Amino acid sequence: MTSATERLAALGLQLPAVPAPAGAYVPAVRTGDLVFTAGQIPLVDGAVAATGKVGAGVEPERARELARTCALNALAAVAAEVGSLDRVVRVVKLVGFVASDPAFTGQPGVVDGASELLGQVFGDAGRHARSAVGVASLPRDVPVEVELVVEVAPG
Repeated sequence: MTSATERLAALGLQLPAVPAPAGAYVPAVRTGDLVFTAGQIPLVDGAVAATGKVGAGVEPERARELARTCALNALAAVAAEVGSLDRVVRVVKLVGFVASDPAFTGQPGVVDGASELLGQVFGDAGRHARSAVGVASLPRDVPVEVELVVEVAPG
């Protein structure tokens, strides 16, 4: 069996630096065996990867890719909190927020970008409960934001 770190590398991905909080909060908090991440937006090398609304300027497939980027940033926050993604026992919950045109109803397909990455990195342990919510706007006018709850090994 390969580790989450090895799977991530096999995907040609590496964890980015944890994005600095944009306010009075921390990127992740551990309580007991659970780690809760703050909402993560699609930052790449510290810059917003895209702006706008899905269904009105941002294509759903592009938003799906951005959700994957958000999930990678959330995983970086988890790893920084517990030392390694290999400590993750399972992904418990993913919440995805999609800044959408009012007529757009494909939020679940957008958030699948994040869900699929978690499955690729953690296998069956990446299967999770999920919410995909359409919203009027998100910070910095990004199209998508993701937050995670993961269970980690004690210690």
